[in-house]
Amino acid sequence: MELPDPVRRRLGNFSRTVFRDSSWTGPEHSEDPDNEVNSSMALQMALYFNTYFFPLWWVGSILMLHMKYSFLPDYYKFIVITIIVLVTLIEAIRLYLGYMGNLQEKVPELAGFWLLSLLLQLPLILFLLLNESITSLPLEKAMHIIFTMFLTFQVILAFYTLKKMVNHLAARFHLHDFDQLSANREDMRRMRSCIEEI
Repeated sequence: MELPDPVRRRLGNFSRTVFRDSSWTGPEHSEDPDNEVNSSMALQMALYFNTYFFPLWWVGSILMLHMKYSFLPDYYKFIVITIIVLVTLIEAIRLYLGYMGNLQEKVPELAGFWLLSLLLQLPLILFLLLNESITSLPLEKAMHIIFTMFLTFQVILAFYTLKKMVNHLAARFHLHDFDQLSANREDMRRMRSCIEEI
């Protein structure tokens, strides 16, 4: 299952704009850039462990909500249930995009993962962690802290991985243009030699 083309293009444009290093001038070594691996092992490990931690977080959150449900005001009951549902849906999409973007080195998917993590998931978890009115239980606070650490770590790693991938793609693009220019010059030389022979 791939992202729709308009979404891929917008996320790709966003990634090139945000993660392109303006001080970077080219490849740091002379290897073929097509053989370079740009996925992050640390990010992949964080995603792997997050995949196993999230069901525990979800079960713990549901149990803690069940324990304190009668003590919460009605509007906080609605808010906490909505946040748990949103976090569950976003986490499924976020982990899928993270795996696809990192393992297959797809910039738009990894950019989507980064944006979902930074703009949606992290604020929702911080609301659950820092809001004193919802009377967080100690186990719930511990789970939210661990989840926040996972998210923060993944946001930082995804940023640097995206930066590396975008610079790599830019280098491939420039090398491809250079190869085309060299091929065009060679064709022009051949045409000149043919014209001179005639």
